[in-house]
Amino acid sequence: SFPAVAADTNQVQQKPWAETTEGTGLNLTCLHPEIDADSTQWYRQLPDQAPQLIAMAVRGTKAVLEPEGTLFVSADRRWSALWLERPRRGDAAVYYCALGH
Repeated sequence: SFPAVAADTNQVQQKPWAETTEGTGLNLTCLHPEIDADSTQWYRQLPDQAPQLIAMAVRGTKAVLEPEGTLFVSADRRWSALWLERPRRGDAAVYYCALGH
């Protein structure tokens, strides 16, 4: 089972849509200026599948293996960016950020 993540769009802001051409890097951001998260997680939900944790960090930069890229969490822990290095067609999915406390 997977814990439901409630998104308060006033507290946590993600762009609802992003696109790129295959092989061209893409940056996904998550802003939460009122919350300094203890940890930041990013999940990817492929069509007809449950969300999967793909990256987690407290702050700074962390390599992401699948899909290949980098997670950056700001020093004040109030925003993060997931950089997808060379996205493939199969990486088309819903990407969620979640904040740990």
